[in-house]
Amino acid sequence: MRMQLVRLGFLALFTAVPLAAAAQTSDYIVTAQGWGAAQAEAVAAAGGTVIFGHDGSGVGVVRSSAPDFLSRIRGSHAIQSAERDVVVSWQRPQTGGTIDADFTNPPNNDTFFNGVQWAPQAIDAPAAWAEGCTGLGVRVAILDGGIRHNHPDLAPNLDTARSTSFVPGEPYNNDTGTFWHGTHVAGIVAAVDNVGTTNSGVIGIAPRATLVGVKVLHNGSGAFGWIIQGILYAATPIAQGGGGADIINMSLGAVFNKNDPDARGLVAAMNKALNYADRFGVLVVSAAGNDGIDLDHSGNVISVPAQSGSGVSVSSTGPVGFGYGATNFDSPASYTNYGNSAINVAAPGGDFQLFGTPAGNAGCVAGLIVQACWALDMVLSTTRNGWGWAAGTSMAAPAASAVAAIIKQRNPGISLGALKTSLARSALDRGKQGNDPFYGKGWVNALAACRQ
Repeated sequence: MRMQLVRLGFLALFTAVPLAAAAQTSDYIVTAQGWGAAQAEAVAAAGGTVIFGHDGSGVGVVRSSAPDFLSRIRGSHAIQSAERDVVVSWQRPQTGGTIDADFTNPPNNDTFFNGVQWAPQAIDAPAAWAEGCTGLGVRVAILDGGIRHNHPDLAPNLDTARSTSFVPGEPYNNDTGTFWHGTHVAGIVAAVDNVGTTNSGVIGIAPRATLVGVKVLHNGSGAFGWIIQGILYAATPIAQGGGGADIINMSLGAVFNKNDPDARGLVAAMNKALNYADRFGVLVVSAAGNDGIDLDHSGNVISVPAQSGSGVSVSSTGPVGFGYGATNFDSPASYTNYGNSAINVAAPGGDFQLFGTPAGNAGCVAGLIVQACWALDMVLSTTRNGWGWAAGTSMAAPAASAVAAIIKQRNPGISLGALKTSLARSALDRGKQGNDPFYGKGWVNALAACRQ
């Protein structure tokens, strides 16, 4: 594969390798007008087996050991496109430190909110909560790695019955290491506001939204087929056996040449999955990427799923020197991708420009903790064993998803188009007036969203 794949949590590089079930056996992503007997017969005739077929989207995942499978399946009139699936893998995200906890005796009254969690306060989330805008009743699917189901900040809001995994052999509530990217993302959306009740450490921007964990990554890796199946499941109503999401958050992605012949079918399949979500009025929110790429002027480079279908792409902002009193929370992050044609809105994702500097390495007091000053510019959220800091568009996307959940709560019957418009209109105009390459339509604001 001639694809350049890029980390969307912190700065790191993806690699792409064929998804092989066994020696000489590979998985493929196949698209068609619909999916039924004609497609299954075409796959069989080409020497393959259908692993997953979805009539509503026309996307299938198939497996074959035939060396000429691609040429044979592409010759069928029942098939639109076919590509070898790839596993997207990347390094573990760097973090600015963690706070481990004994969950049987968690800290009282959202200890880490005041003085440490700058992101919800920067976008006026507390004022929105005071007016009843908490995301109550809105379902946000987190397509990511594992979510720790019994984390005290997440358990009250997690729909375990509808949470699931598309990673073979791995449950939705498992991952490796101690950070757990999916758990961090979930906390940004809807860590519970448990002041005076269960008590725990942080608060999400939509602290009463319902979380649906959809595992499509494991140990920092995920096949396109897993991600596409996750989108289709999350967008399908509960009555039809799906996750019943109102909003899908994807803090993941790939950056590559849109004319790469090895990628066209994967792009087409991703577009079909997002278009399927559109039909059910489900908003898909994706991280824009962390390469500092001007997506307007980078030739044929495209970021997927950020620029797939009609979803919402989110760039990142963050302060420099929060531990020293800085309040420049809406400054474009040093790493964020940008471009008028690519970015819909911006949201807090954190930064790390003080890393390795004397000022950054010094200890700063924030709330009840002392932490390296550079880390405090990042976003604090839930991790497997407690709480931790991270920065990236991976952290900005769930902030925007949470603001969208606030709008959806206020307007339960809102159309998808109106929801996108409301998210843009409630964002604060930053940068040049109007659409801006770093901010898109603006920097999300929970209070403005609540009052629309």
